[in-house]
Amino acid sequence: MKPKFKTVLTALLLAASLPAMAATRVLMETDMGNIRLVLDESKAPKTVANFVRYARKGFYDNTIFHRVIDGFVIQGGGFTEDLVQKASDKAVANESGNGLKNTAGTIAMARTTDPDSATGQFFINLADNASLNYKNGQYGYTVFGRVESGMDTVSKIARVKTATRGFYQNVPVQPVKIRRVLVGQ
Repeated sequence: MKPKFKTVLTALLLAASLPAMAATRVLMETDMGNIRLVLDESKAPKTVANFVRYARKGFYDNTIFHRVIDGFVIQGGGFTEDLVQKASDKAVANESGNGLKNTAGTIAMARTTDPDSATGQFFINLADNASLNYKNGQYGYTVFGRVESGMDTVSKIARVKTATRGFYQNVPVQPVKIRRVLVGQ
């Protein structure tokens, strides 16, 4: 066996023996275009399971991106077009210490000041938001995947005109709907 062939064969055998990274693919259909996500089950198993459960039961269907701050995040998944918050399930444990960072193009769970309060709402980072990361034992916002394709759609959403509506700031003037979220697409 030639040395180069042996090296390639050894690398292939080694790769075949390693466990595959658990990843779930998701298609988010919005009225401004599609966003394909890859969710990282190996780093955020509880959070991915939570998001997938909401998606499979149709929770995200016809919700909106209710908070849009260009250069920061687009947030959605919890409100109807009339800004009525949907009833959510039990909160998921915070997994922000998983090594994934809030960088541009990643998806993370929204929460209150309670680290373990994330339910259905999520956000997509438009920039590297280091202030949202876990550091020095302080909980951050759990990143659980990334945009695989559709950053053009994310960018379009980020540029919509926003206003204050009642108690809510940075709400798109023209609602940006999430039509549905399909798992395994």
